[in-house]
Amino acid sequence: MSDILIVDDEKDIRELISDILKDEGFATRMAANSDDCMAELNAEPPALMILDIWLKDSRMDGIDILKQVKRDNPDVPVIIISGHGNIEIAVAAIRQGAYDFIEKPFNIDQLMVVISRAMETARLRRENSTLRRREVTSAEMLGQSVGFRKLREQLDKVTKSNGRVMLTGEPGSGKEVAARFIHAGSARAAAPFITVNSASIAPERMEEVLFGRETPERGVEKGLLEQSHGGVIYFDEVADMPLGTQSKILRVLTEQQFTRVGGVDKVRVDLRVISSTTRDLAQEIAAGRFRQELFDRLNVVPIAVPALSERREDIPLLAAHFIEIFNRTQGLALREISEDASAVMQAMEWPGNIRQLRNVMERVLILGDGNGPIEPRELPGQEAGRGDEGRIVLGGALATLPLREARELFEREYLLTQINRFGGNISRTANFVGMERSALHRKLKSLGVVTSSKAGGRVAHLDDLMLDEEEEV
Repeated sequence: MSDILIVDDEKDIRELISDILKDEGFATRMAANSDDCMAELNAEPPALMILDIWLKDSRMDGIDILKQVKRDNPDVPVIIISGHGNIEIAVAAIRQGAYDFIEKPFNIDQLMVVISRAMETARLRRENSTLRRREVTSAEMLGQSVGFRKLREQLDKVTKSNGRVMLTGEPGSGKEVAARFIHAGSARAAAPFITVNSASIAPERMEEVLFGRETPERGVEKGLLEQSHGGVIYFDEVADMPLGTQSKILRVLTEQQFTRVGGVDKVRVDLRVISSTTRDLAQEIAAGRFRQELFDRLNVVPIAVPALSERREDIPLLAAHFIEIFNRTQGLALREISEDASAVMQAMEWPGNIRQLRNVMERVLILGDGNGPIEPRELPGQEAGRGDEGRIVLGGALATLPLREARELFEREYLLTQINRFGGNISRTANFVGMERSALHRKLKSLGVVTSSKAGGRVAHLDDLMLDEEEEV
């Protein structure tokens, strides 16, 4: 978009404005009627439009053209000119999205001031959009674990398509980051990524928020669907969408168009839909809270985002990444994580997943008392496990067992924690705990270690651990 399109049925006016703009260093194009105007718009959107409101021998007048430009090319500023100007026409043009209204005969200096301001406004909007896209693109997908690599492979496969994706997983597991990763790697990366927080929008306002509205007092207010035209709309926690809205969204997905609340004109949209949920949608459908037809439309490519407990190997990498972010954005200390703290973090429970890990790292940096490595005592819940003289305080159940049973219970849980920490890799676990690989196998067998790694990130049955040196469960 590098030129200005002038649309006026009077040849003298078109050429006068064009000559003035060329003298100021602008490139121009001209159109005498609505058909020529639409042909120029379809060939390439201009940087700005100067549009006469009355066009002789045209299928559309200036207001009709303005509506279509604002629908299909909302970033193009439009200046309306007319020799029959009055306050009603000016108000109507501004309500439909015109940047400004100038009455003929116009003052050349006034015209140039309005054009300069409109071009500057458009430039700032493009810069802001570029900055937002950079933020999205820089949201990295980090990890090395088996679970993460599987997720990354699936996401890479869907980035180049327009297929609808349904992301499932626990709260805080990174579903929105995965959605943004899909957007950033797609052909729509330069277009908007709009998030609909289904759980946080009041049901009675959902349709206005999604579809926008038209009122005589305030004109057109675009909804999130219209704002995402050309890009991606992300329905976060789609199970929380009201049933009535679900049926209307289903219609939008089918027809690719809708009507604003209070409006009559159809608004066409081209968008890709990505959804996410923490719920079992099959149960929601059975309970009558979610429409089967909408599920079928949204669930074209289902992708499960693993919980942090299924990718414990990634915890040190993610923690270091968050520390770097807090250093860059808040000026907090750029601290390393000690090996002991890293081991403790990989053994901790993370019900809040990656979001909880991020919050914990921020808390540790804020409350920390130095720039040295982060130690286990600084992590939540670790300081309470020691007495005044550094003694371990036993939990109630462990303290009531005979020594032999307590020792076996401790060894079993300790080894399970380490095996899961290293993603089921027996060689790495044996090296960390200071045992020969064969000795570790015998110990596990004696402790009767049987779990379920292949279904949930914990170690597998004992027989599955008898693998080659570099194999993982």
